[in-house]
Amino acid sequence: MKFPKDFYWGAATASYQVEGGIENCDWAQAARDGRVPECGRSCDHYNRYEQDFDLAKQLGHNAHRFSIEWARIEPKAGEFNQREIDHYKAVIKALKIRGLKPYVTLWHFTLPQWFVDQGGFENPKAPEYFARYAGKMAAELGEELDGLTTMNEPMVFAGLGWLKGNWPPFKQFSLVTRFELTNSGSRSMSRPSVKFSHYFTYRKVVNNLIKAHRLAYEAIKSEHTHLKVSLVKHIVAYDANWNPLNKIWASVQDNFFNHSFLRRVADSCDEFGLNFYHYVKYGDRPAFEKSDMGWEMAPAGIYNALKTLWKYKKPIFVSECGLADHDDSHRAWYIEEQIKGVIKAYEEGIEVTGHMYWSLMDNYEWALGFEKKFGLIEINYQTLERKIRPSALVYKELIEKYSEIE
Repeated sequence: MKFPKDFYWGAATASYQVEGGIENCDWAQAARDGRVPECGRSCDHYNRYEQDFDLAKQLGHNAHRFSIEWARIEPKAGEFNQREIDHYKAVIKALKIRGLKPYVTLWHFTLPQWFVDQGGFENPKAPEYFARYAGKMAAELGEELDGLTTMNEPMVFAGLGWLKGNWPPFKQFSLVTRFELTNSGSRSMSRPSVKFSHYFTYRKVVNNLIKAHRLAYEAIKSEHTHLKVSLVKHIVAYDANWNPLNKIWASVQDNFFNHSFLRRVADSCDEFGLNFYHYVKYGDRPAFEKSDMGWEMAPAGIYNALKTLWKYKKPIFVSECGLADHDDSHRAWYIEEQIKGVIKAYEEGIEVTGHMYWSLMDNYEWALGFEKKFGLIEINYQTLERKIRPSALVYKELIEKYSEIE
């Protein structure tokens, strides 16, 4: 089959993970406190974005997903930095000149330090602050865009920050067995606060994230009604064999992790972004090899994830899907299998509009620092040299294979 001419292929990045030089956010402060690895200059994408977009174009992409760094735009509460706004305007212009459609995410995990100092998303006023920022960016960038994504993986943000305690603000619910993220083989650096009450704070944060998205939707639409507003959700694809108990348990998990959030934001979304990394089957469980993250490699499970999200009958773009693979031995196979899963969903009538691999380049993988290699492009962090991996060329061939000729 061939995807239509307006199907978008590309890869994704996130500001803090690739730009470098961001020191006024919660993750930078956590690094100064010795609780996560330092990010520093990272890939220096802030200064080298045109070079990176040239590589993306060379690899056959016609779209790119990136995020705007809130801490750059609003370094103090209510004060917007026009120079940084103009920087992201230049980024969007650079993409469009190269024929790459910009998929813009307003917030990808990191928070301005002033916002954190006021309680972050625990603060009842947090949704209003976020909507103010979203409205400002819609006003500044809206004429150049078709859509805006408000936030990336809100449930992951809340879960790792307030249940497992691996990420800022490092609060762990006492009944949760902590998932030990590693940094170069060592134990997690985060040293969380462990309390039973953190669960209730977690619920408050989730509720505020829902309110924040809904208010941001209104703020964006008030500036530009044409903008398609989306939210990027990490979907765990739950499956089960014939056993009724397994089916029930899969349904319970699916409801908690996926639908408990989605059903409260769906009416404030014109489309959805899908991030997919995990397929979980109860009963008759196949044996999967594991990636460098220790995650089972089940790329075809993206079909199940798309079916899960299609429940809301909104257009879906694959905003992230990829794996950590230091020697590039599995990535080409992984990409081909996940595209087959997308094709299967598309042929069954699910409205999939694009596919972005994670990630365009190696980057700072949060509490794991720079040790995990997700990129189509390898980064030498000493010289900042970019090197295209063989799997990136396979992805290019697949794009050509499944795209209609202009």
